[in-house]
Amino acid sequence: MDLIPLPEHLVPDPEGRRHTFGPEPLLDAGPRTGGVARWLRREVGAATGWALPAPAAGARGDVRLRIEPGAADGGAGGEPGGLGPEAYRLDIGPDGVELTGGDAAGLFWGAQTLRQLLGPDAYRRAPLRPGRTWSLPYAAVADSPRFGWRGMMLDTARHFTPKDGVLRHIDLLAAHKLNVLHLHLTDDQGWRIEIRRHPRLTEVGAWRARSRWGHRASPLWNETPHGGFYTQDDIREIVAYAAERHVRVVPEIDVPGHSQAAIAAYPWLGNADAVDTAALGVWDDWGISKNVLAPTEEVLRFYEGVFEEVLELFPAEVSPFVHVGGDECPKEQWRASPAAQARIRELGVDGEDGLQSWFIRHFDGWLAARGRRLIGWDEILEGGLADGAAVSSWRGYAGGVAAAEAGHDVVMCPEQQVYLDHRQAGGADEPMPIGYVRTLEDVYRFEPVPPKLSPEAAAHVLGAQANVWTEVMENQSRVDYQVFPRLAAFAETVWSRLPEPESRDWPGFEARTAAHLARLDALGVDYRPLAGPLPWQRRPGVVGRPLEGAPPIV
Repeated sequence: MDLIPLPEHLVPDPEGRRHTFGPEPLLDAGPRTGGVARWLRREVGAATGWALPAPAAGARGDVRLRIEPGAADGGAGGEPGGLGPEAYRLDIGPDGVELTGGDAAGLFWGAQTLRQLLGPDAYRRAPLRPGRTWSLPYAAVADSPRFGWRGMMLDTARHFTPKDGVLRHIDLLAAHKLNVLHLHLTDDQGWRIEIRRHPRLTEVGAWRARSRWGHRASPLWNETPHGGFYTQDDIREIVAYAAERHVRVVPEIDVPGHSQAAIAAYPWLGNADAVDTAALGVWDDWGISKNVLAPTEEVLRFYEGVFEEVLELFPAEVSPFVHVGGDECPKEQWRASPAAQARIRELGVDGEDGLQSWFIRHFDGWLAARGRRLIGWDEILEGGLADGAAVSSWRGYAGGVAAAEAGHDVVMCPEQQVYLDHRQAGGADEPMPIGYVRTLEDVYRFEPVPPKLSPEAAAHVLGAQANVWTEVMENQSRVDYQVFPRLAAFAETVWSRLPEPESRDWPGFEARTAAHLARLDALGVDYRPLAGPLPWQRRPGVVGRPLEGAPPIV
């Protein structure tokens, strides 16, 4: 059974028996299972042609959905004492299918396993052979996730992903039992979310005149203007669509760096006494812009207004975290700005680094007062954090280790291991090659919890996410190529309880991946073939920035 991610407990039938469905299976949906029942009727029903009606009173359903009463207070999947959060049991036998969740999320993840067992044709949008007979192998599955944060970050600022593309990513995350979509919504190269009290953020900030083609060292340009943004109703739809699939959406609004698009829209947000901010446009290049926010009360009020609208669009029950970036903030303009220097003296902070920490701590407290938790890239540690703040450890493991040992929750996403914009192989065929080689096997051997962490600190590792920066991914096909099938390997590292990296069953996973590719084919994913890129997936002559050798473990 080529399941990805690997379940915690899987007992196949020793005789290889199968349950064969009739032409119109019945779906018995118990209390609190309506969301999963709707999903099965819509998605699996489309592929199979089944309507999945409810059984008549007293009749037995072929597929039976249940949520175990009080189960989420119990232990992990399959353990005595009940099912835990996101856990499920799936039993397939002569009487059909019994799917039980510890909660609605667990039931939904069990439905993903059920769909995988039906075969790749269950991922189609219409029946391939009307009237065909469908069957499932007899099996007993008991499963639950290792981590509560199993995510992917999608950068929509460098290259915009239209709303339908985001909804597609949510479905792909759910198919791999991933439950967090971190949306990178603002950066130097674009502002992607409508803020009604500040309309120029999207009227001006969402559009750039051209884009670098390749890495910033490339001499090539794409002269087609680029941009786009999500209306507030688009965001509401994205959040609701994700919630139906038990995926949380974490919005990222960058401060105080990575802000040139906002400054282009409202020049007074920048350090106008150090640079002519009125002359700035949305940045058309990659890298780190020197144009950062001015450290003024007016700027704080502006961004409080931004965050007020963001909080309304991302309700706390589905998006308790708000990401504020906080990374890569050049200090040259603050050093040259009389106003910034006066602010440093007024606040009594430790120079320009202290000014950056002041920015982050302000929004840390502001969000906490509104029942939200701040999360930011690991640079935010440098000025100290409030108790509830969390850290995305991107520069390596070290920031996450320091944060966890200090009692802060951590999401591990070290660039050397799980940045999926990094190239997948050496050689000249990889398109726009960036970073270290991170093969499918490398990602499969990623371990979110470094061994140096104490058990108390390890409990602060919420999980991990794979990050997808889109400077060299100009469209959906390029994103697909960089992300898949490596995201399947990543999903297994955060869902399944695997042995130490060197002891993992790579040949077994490789064999399951070969079968999984048929599912991705059915879903229309332009993944990288295991043997290497197809001719149309290459980008000959476009400069990247490959780094040679093994990535450092830092």
